[in-house]
Amino acid sequence: MRMRRIAATAGLAGVLLLMSGTTANAATGTTAAGAATRTTGAAGQAGLTAESVDRYVRDYIRRTDLPGAVVTVVKGDRVVYAAGHGHTAGGEAITADTPMPLASLSKSFTALAVLRLADEGRIDLDAPVRRYLPEFTMADPRARRITVRQLLQQTSGMSDRTFPDMTLPAPDDLKGAVAMLGTAPLAAAPGTRMAYHNPNYAVAARLAEVVSGLPFADLMTATVFTPLGMASTRTVDTTEDLPGAGAGYIRAYGRVIERAHPKWFVNGSYGVVSTADDLAKWLATQTGAGHVIPRGLVEATQTPSGVGGSTYGMGWSAQRTPGGAPMLRHTGWLLTHNSAQTVLPGSGYGIAVVTNTGMISGDDALIISDGLVDLIEGRPGAGAAPFTTSVDPWLGALSLLNLGLGVAGVVRAPRWTRRRARRPAWRIIARLAPYALPVAFYLGLPALAAVVLNRVGTLDQLTYVWLALYVWAATGALAAVAVVAARLAHAVRSRRRAVGNVPA
Repeated sequence: MRMRRIAATAGLAGVLLLMSGTTANAATGTTAAGAATRTTGAAGQAGLTAESVDRYVRDYIRRTDLPGAVVTVVKGDRVVYAAGHGHTAGGEAITADTPMPLASLSKSFTALAVLRLADEGRIDLDAPVRRYLPEFTMADPRARRITVRQLLQQTSGMSDRTFPDMTLPAPDDLKGAVAMLGTAPLAAAPGTRMAYHNPNYAVAARLAEVVSGLPFADLMTATVFTPLGMASTRTVDTTEDLPGAGAGYIRAYGRVIERAHPKWFVNGSYGVVSTADDLAKWLATQTGAGHVIPRGLVEATQTPSGVGGSTYGMGWSAQRTPGGAPMLRHTGWLLTHNSAQTVLPGSGYGIAVVTNTGMISGDDALIISDGLVDLIEGRPGAGAAPFTTSVDPWLGALSLLNLGLGVAGVVRAPRWTRRRARRPAWRIIARLAPYALPVAFYLGLPALAAVVLNRVGTLDQLTYVWLALYVWAATGALAAVAVVAARLAHAVRSRRRAVGNVPA
């Protein structure tokens, strides 16, 4: 137990830092993935063709046992690759026409819809939100100063720290999502720093709904989906409205495990559902090849706010590739799906990937996207895979060690108690106090994960995010509680016997 306490304390930083998405080499898998692919020839650059993309994706699926994915690559307005691979949690084959949840990629769609209203003069981005949405109130007078632009740039001052939305009962519509903010304070003054927070986009979507007089889903269809020809794309209110109610997979101990998704409210922030084919049209617009949406509006969503050094724009983040080229990107996570969209302005490439594996335990979409960027820049594939595929076996071994130490501690409890029979009770309790550390570590996992992920969740959600870490912490806590309970029980029994044997 002493070794486990030391490991739980000293190794915590390293384990949680891994949760940010480090990758490792994967063991060879055996999954065969079917695919339906639409392409229009080569990409126009050596090393990146429909064939090379398909080869890379299939190899990744084979190595990692990825259940299903859609992958889209464009160069300008030319579709290099649009395909579906594998199967859904319901067992249906995934094709280029299969609707998949885009998760937080949805923010860039919402931002563009709001900017279209602004372009029509119906919204002033720098006006207070309450001018258009009087129902928006918070338990902080500074909230009156929040502007529409600050919602889209995530600089409103709202934060998971003061309103942990994923731990609360999910509302049913945008109006309910805005109403829930009525008791929430701000974490910072509006416009002073960037903090990624999904309710920013729920408020923006509700504002657009009220200003336009249309349900948000209809507004998105009218202003974004239909103009771009995205006939198979829609936005929904909750995960219950997603295909298959959001069911997908998590990774644990080198296997994929099917999981249902709990009810979350997703509209505005992460409720768009789309296909590989439709994503090609979206990416073409983002690369500058599309001419339906005014280019200035698209570029406005891609431009960082610069607030506090933020590189976040409106549903896009400005980054650099490993080769140093400018890159625009946004990732998305549900508990059972993950996604990534990438635009390389210099070369005109756009990449979108959605997989049906959950966040952290299966960051497959981001890894595949990074691999395709490597291909574009002429770097050979490095065999990357979700880091949990290499870390989970170690956590599994440590979990078994926890259980073994717990059983040994319970079995040896009588001997431990006999050796301390004449000691004062406070010394025995003090000796047992360190066993509270594994319990505190387990109960504090959501708070510790929040430090790394900047998202506040629950213990149940951690069973999706990283099951092996959860099991390791839970077995440590279980072993500690069992050992303490056994030792205390024997100590109490021993002292009662001693009192009973004292002569009258």
